[in-house]
Amino acid sequence: MTAPLTARPHRRPRTAAGQHPVAHHQVAHHPAGRHPAGRRPRHPRATCTDAGGHDPRALASRFAHQLVEVLTGARPSGQLMRHTSLDGYGQLASLVRAGALRRGGVADRPRLGPVHDRSPSPDAVEACVRVDLGRRHHMVAFRLEQRGTAGQWQCTAVEAR
Repeated sequence: MTAPLTARPHRRPRTAAGQHPVAHHQVAHHPAGRHPAGRRPRHPRATCTDAGGHDPRALASRFAHQLVEVLTGARPSGQLMRHTSLDGYGQLASLVRAGALRRGGVADRPRLGPVHDRSPSPDAVEACVRVDLGRRHHMVAFRLEQRGTAGQWQCTAVEAR
């Protein structure tokens, strides 16, 4: 019988000075700030900020999906912490604790209706969406405001019934 193979950790070769050589892909310099694929790398907060005009419909729709996932327990509420103000997160946390959108069963997946939104001002969006969970129907309403020096969109109010 043969002995079982054990995985050995990969070891990088060392130079004569005893240092690890730097891989070529780590040092790639691109002329004039150009990226090799012809596009620039996306900044992690690029979807949160918007220097020019914003599309309230797309913004409200994306946030509605994330919000419903938190309220149904499919996503932890901490993932929306940086996208909510202190008051908004407090309202969201109390709705999660109260089980505002509890699922009737494991098979009940939330179905979102169309997101209805309006912009009372250029830096605010108010929206609501109907959520169907099995045989129950809920309404979720929220307000997004552009805040801070970076202009990040944050949820400042949440209601669910």
